[in-house]
Amino acid sequence: MLTDLYVFGDSAVHRARPVVKIAGLVVLCTSVFVFEGWPSVLVGGALVAAGFALAGLRLRHAVASIRPAFWILAAIFAVQLVLTDLLFAGFVVGRFAVMILGAALVTLTTKTSEFVDGIHAALKHAPGWVPKEQIALAISLCLRFIPLVRTMLVEVRQAQQARGLDRNVLALLVPLVVRTLKTADEVSQALYARSFD
Repeated sequence: MLTDLYVFGDSAVHRARPVVKIAGLVVLCTSVFVFEGWPSVLVGGALVAAGFALAGLRLRHAVASIRPAFWILAAIFAVQLVLTDLLFAGFVVGRFAVMILGAALVTLTTKTSEFVDGIHAALKHAPGWVPKEQIALAISLCLRFIPLVRTMLVEVRQAQQARGLDRNVLALLVPLVVRTLKTADEVSQALYARSFD
């Protein structure tokens, strides 16, 4: 079943319009890239932490959001450490971590239906030839696939652990890719049946 990542709450962050949250995320991500250096990362991190606190989210929500990207961030850190130095490697990883957590904050405090409504509102003045419904639906499905893929990864990892193959990368990736493609095919067939071709 497709689920979203929304955490129920009644904070100011939860009540903010999706367009405002997405605009804030764009500003945050742009700022940490335009203003290079640790000050931008620290300020961005402080803003994201304040957003998490204001939304009533806990540390486990932040950890769960960053965990899927852990090995990618570790690889980036290792490469930067070899090419540059410890300080710059930490800065690069910190910048990505701030952006990931900022995106997680938006996702955790916004229902998928609110995203779709926000996209519809943003496309209200678009030309008539723009397929507004299809765009909103596509973005909604992308958002719903994030937790679905994560759930499938957990299921595949548990199955491979029972077989003693949890350290085999191919044993994890191949079933995950096959299941993801199969699910995507099922969804596309359902959409086609409903004339969203």
